[in-house]
Amino acid sequence: MRKLTVVTVAAVMAGSFAVAKPALRDVKEIDDQMLHVGIALEISDRCDTISARKIKGITFLWDIKRRANALGYSDDEINAYRKSPVEKDRIRASGETYVKSKGLNPKSAADLCTLGKAEIAKGSVIGSLLKAK
Repeated sequence: MRKLTVVTVAAVMAGSFAVAKPALRDVKEIDDQMLHVGIALEISDRCDTISARKIKGITFLWDIKRRANALGYSDDEINAYRKSPVEKDRIRASGETYVKSKGLNPKSAADLCTLGKAEIAKGSVIGSLLKAK
């Protein structure tokens, strides 16, 4: 009986030392990619001369999910992050900051078209998710 108790206590203690994962918003390699997707979607939604590369975008999102799973995040944790209104608002604000950093107005469809064309020409991650019509 003593042996079983020692093993049980050791197992419980080992579990208590587990390190908590950071929130997905704090995992730069995931959050930055979600920002790129958000910017590309906003451009494709607001610019009549640019559309989303849908199959590429879906594949890109699955790659982000696979990476998050590989980092130890469950599908439930990923979906909570992806669907969170707070996270959506935060990513939108980051996207607006990015657009402004380029000297453009995030509320202007013409400026989003300008950004989209520049991102496509540059071959950036954002540009790879877009195509000129």
